[in-house]
Amino acid sequence: CIGNGICKCRVCECFPNFTGSACDCSLDTTPCMASNGQICNGRGTCECGTCNCTDPKFQGPTCEMCQTCLGVCAEHKDCVQCRAFEKGEKKDTCSQECMHFNMTLVESRDKLPQPGQPDPLSHCKEKDVDDCWFYFTYSVNSNGEANVHVVE
Repeated sequence: CIGNGICKCRVCECFPNFTGSACDCSLDTTPCMASNGQICNGRGTCECGTCNCTDPKFQGPTCEMCQTCLGVCAEHKDCVQCRAFEKGEKKDTCSQECMHFNMTLVESRDKLPQPGQPDPLSHCKEKDVDDCWFYFTYSVNSNGEANVHVVE
């Protein structure tokens, strides 16, 4: 019963807040609490202390990350542009408004982080003020730190 219950006649009798045949399922919903105070951000169910996201677009420990939503790239485009290239709408306010992520410059698009890493990752292709394309990735790690990789 993995320490969460007592075995009686080869059947686990679980302590409060645990269930399952081996008492391996926690009924504690604290790990599923999103930053907005909702269980699984209102986009999933909390099963055994883990979010099961019901909306397939969303993922992450509390169903807050969306890789395919347009928002992530568009939302950070101006800050990435001013931090990486010192131009764009936020050029003059960059140091005040755009220091909320760690930034790494990479030589080419194939040097950008690829899907398959543990942190949800968004690949972005945006146009700059000179009508040129620039490429970056945006991810948030388990500590809540945002990381941006930009092609030089």
